[in-house]
Amino acid sequence: MIRIIGIIFLLLSFSTSSQERNIQIKGKLIDSLGIVKDANIININSNQGTSSSNIGTFEIYASQGDSLQISTIQHQTKIVRIGQLNYHNKILLIQLELKTYTLDSFDLKKHNLTGRLSIDLKSVPKRKKDSILKLTMDFSNINFNHIDIRIDENVRATPPKVRVDPNTKFEGFNFMALFSSIKSKRSRINKEKKLYNTNFQKKIMDELGEAYFFKNLKIPKDKYQHFLAYCNLLEIEKLYYNGRLLEVIQILEDKSITYHKSIRKKDSK
Repeated sequence: MIRIIGIIFLLLSFSTSSQERNIQIKGKLIDSLGIVKDANIININSNQGTSSSNIGTFEIYASQGDSLQISTIQHQTKIVRIGQLNYHNKILLIQLELKTYTLDSFDLKKHNLTGRLSIDLKSVPKRKKDSILKLTMDFSNINFNHIDIRIDENVRATPPKVRVDPNTKFEGFNFMALFSSIKSKRSRINKEKKLYNTNFQKKIMDELGEAYFFKNLKIPKDKYQHFLAYCNLLEIEKLYYNGRLLEVIQILEDKSITYHKSIRKKDSK
């Protein structure tokens, strides 16, 4: 009886530890053309499934060592194993290969060509448009030695040229309008740049999640924007919009270490 109770206890402990190891993995699917949406993702080990969103992202629960099967109609089926690095980062970037279709055979319509150019040219039907164009562009009947006096009459019939005073070239030019236009353009560029940065902060938070920044990287919530600006010296914003998400994650993790050191130095002062 004691042995049976011990076995049950071990099984319960093993089940609990397995559930603890089962975490939510985030991923993004891409191919040579861009993002991949509406793809089927199945955890082969747990038989749980999901599909990618309109921006190619997905979320699925998995443990270290599980295998994910990704399939679409347009792509070759791919199986990805959750390794230690993926399990630690809780994020995947998966590239799929497009399918190529090869035709087995095709029908060649019958023709009357012999293979000899001199004979085949005679059997090719003439196009009416080509014949009309040839007649139109034929100048063989024109006598170029004949002088047409009507040309001289046309030249003399044109009105005389009016001379313009060069000193009035810049008369009426509005320098204030030009300055106002440049100032307005700079203001619009700065506004767009600020909006671009704001969108980046929101998008990277939506994609990686609050837990990644505030728990994994241990960034204080009130210093989130300051931390992104600190990391943006390495142009993570440009890398993110170019689809190089893994490089962005690596920079965030590396810079979080030095960022915490700089915060501690300021607090000690």
